[in-house]
Amino acid sequence: MSRETLIDLFYLFSATTFVLALKGLGSPKRARYGNMVAAFGMLVAVVATFFKYVDGHPLHHVWLILLAMLIGVLVAVPVARFVKMTAMPQLVAIFNGVGGGAACLVSITEFVHIKASHPATYVTLEVLLGVLIGTVSFSGSAIAFAKLQELVTGRPITYPAQQFINAITGAGALVLIVVILVTGSEVLLWILLLLAFVLGIAFVLPIGGADVPVLISLLNAFTGLAVAASGFTLGSNLLIVAGTLVGASGILLTRLMSKAMGRSLSNVLFSAFGSVITASGDTTRDDGRTVRSGSPEDAGVMLNYASRVVIIPGYGLAVAQAQHVVRELAEELESKGIEVFFAIHPVAGRMPGHMNVLLAEANVPYEQLIEMDEANAELSTADVALVVGANDTVNPAAVDDKTSPIYGMPIIHADLAENVLFLKRSMRPGFAGIENELLYNPKTTLIFGDAKDTLTKILATVKTG
Repeated sequence: MSRETLIDLFYLFSATTFVLALKGLGSPKRARYGNMVAAFGMLVAVVATFFKYVDGHPLHHVWLILLAMLIGVLVAVPVARFVKMTAMPQLVAIFNGVGGGAACLVSITEFVHIKASHPATYVTLEVLLGVLIGTVSFSGSAIAFAKLQELVTGRPITYPAQQFINAITGAGALVLIVVILVTGSEVLLWILLLLAFVLGIAFVLPIGGADVPVLISLLNAFTGLAVAASGFTLGSNLLIVAGTLVGASGILLTRLMSKAMGRSLSNVLFSAFGSVITASGDTTRDDGRTVRSGSPEDAGVMLNYASRVVIIPGYGLAVAQAQHVVRELAEELESKGIEVFFAIHPVAGRMPGHMNVLLAEANVPYEQLIEMDEANAELSTADVALVVGANDTVNPAAVDDKTSPIYGMPIIHADLAENVLFLKRSMRPGFAGIENELLYNPKTTLIFGDAKDTLTKILATVKTG
């Protein structure tokens, strides 16, 4: 068996592990296993690459490659180990951007390398697409990171004729690709790089913070496509497979997230959703309805008398780092013979599975994490629905008000429970900027305050009750 055949077999093994890893990541129980399988497959691929011959010669500059890998390890390991779970979406965004940037650099290097040999048009096109898509992913992911990290406002940033300007920029990039294919100009390549960088920024600015997870998923698909283009450029079957897997899964995830929000992808990307706030923030409405507020002690007493409790977490729970306290509360209630489960909305948190991972980190049993559809079927039998940091995902306006911007979005029907305890820092509206009708429901008791502090007080009352 030749060296090249053996290396190709190792690459095939790695590609198989990537497919198995995706299967594992489909369940919280198997996610850690899936991640380890993918990591092992990538390790095999990297080691095999060091033994690959290029144009009949071993790899050049091996020590520089090893140095670059060492720098990557020194940066990535501490970041990944010490990042807070609430900041995981930002980490995903920036890592995705790095992947897109790497694909872009590979394409630029290859363009310079092959230009003198007058390659086939399709080869140059692969390189240029890698530059365009990789750069858009890089700059777009950087802005997504800044929005999630609150370095810039999470609200949509718009300006006059924005969509027209973006369209002209995108069309200009495509025209440049055609001209470069004809002329082979290296100068125009750098102009294409600049246009793609601007396009990535302009593409992300009008997207609000709560829609950024959908955007990250789409940018992840872009990075996959850029990597696949690099694979064609370098003649690497493994990069083609890996990039295609990332691209396809990213597109499917983007579609699923849009569906979970009850909105089309075009609406997410181009509507500047959340830029208009119509909620007054008042505790009394014009029609005379008012919110009923209570204390953590009142909530503790109500929970003590319940027989079935559903906890509905949202991003506010993550921000307050209250996952450990809510797990302690659930355990205390169960020790008193009270049945407890968690209702998880598909877009609760800042990325798919974010809330599942956050609660799993606090050692909440997987069996208690119930997906939205199954939870909704059980909510009418719950004595208390405890809403912690969620807002738009429990707003009945999504079902009852056809004029609402969130009408049609699937929600968790907390209003079906006999009583609702709504933990909220203030009357500030959610991302959609509209009133939450659940707050004015007669069965709802609103408890103001930081989620972690409030849950701690509720837990103390439950323990003494």
